[in-house]
Amino acid sequence: MLEHKYAMKPCIIIPVYNHEHAIAQVIANIKAYGIPCLLVNDGSSAACSAVLEACARQEAGWLTLINRAENGGKGAAVIDGFNAALDLGYTHALQIDADGQHNTNDIPRFLDVGKLHPKAMILGQPVFDASVPKNRLYGRRVTNVWIAINTWSSAIADGMCGFRLYPLAAVDPLISATQIGRGMDFDVDIVVRLYWQGVEAINMPTAVRYPLDGVSHFRLWQDNVKISKIHARLFFAMLLRIPQLILRRWR
Repeated sequence: MLEHKYAMKPCIIIPVYNHEHAIAQVIANIKAYGIPCLLVNDGSSAACSAVLEACARQEAGWLTLINRAENGGKGAAVIDGFNAALDLGYTHALQIDADGQHNTNDIPRFLDVGKLHPKAMILGQPVFDASVPKNRLYGRRVTNVWIAINTWSSAIADGMCGFRLYPLAAVDPLISATQIGRGMDFDVDIVVRLYWQGVEAINMPTAVRYPLDGVSHFRLWQDNVKISKIHARLFFAMLLRIPQLILRRWR
């Protein structure tokens, strides 16, 4: 049964690390939607920081810049964004990447579904074009198999897409009580743990291209090792939750 629409108060969170050539266009693309944006500078270079400061001054009416002193990783930046959003009274946070790979035209679709299902997480399900690196595509498939194992479910179509809408009422207790992955392992870690909390996952097909500025901070070996460690940690934590997950599956 669909939940009734309610008064959602959303914001956009964009973690940024050295995407000075793409971020201005991303900001221009989302401006028309009139949604407040928290731009999190994750210890970027002086050149990127200068671009972010200029954007924040030019768009001061709806864009807030949060500066991290050191680079802590994507997850650390998004979590800082979550905490700021909670302090400002937002109900939902729409996460989007800074490199221009996501289709900002889909923002209204994410928000419309979020209004109908305010307790759910709305997860981008990538529709890739020919620009996707094959090694990333195959690695993504392996990750999604592990997510299915660790949730005992096929409810999460893609656990790595950085375009998603979070219900902050569910995020708040999770990030307060759990050490979520701070790097590229963040997207996988948080989505599985939210599912364990009982948060419904709704998958939203959305076009993805790689990336607008040609810059990717995904380190093939280091980040794959980190993601593998997250899968292992989640697997052993999942074992304690098997009865709960089986019960949920058969409801």
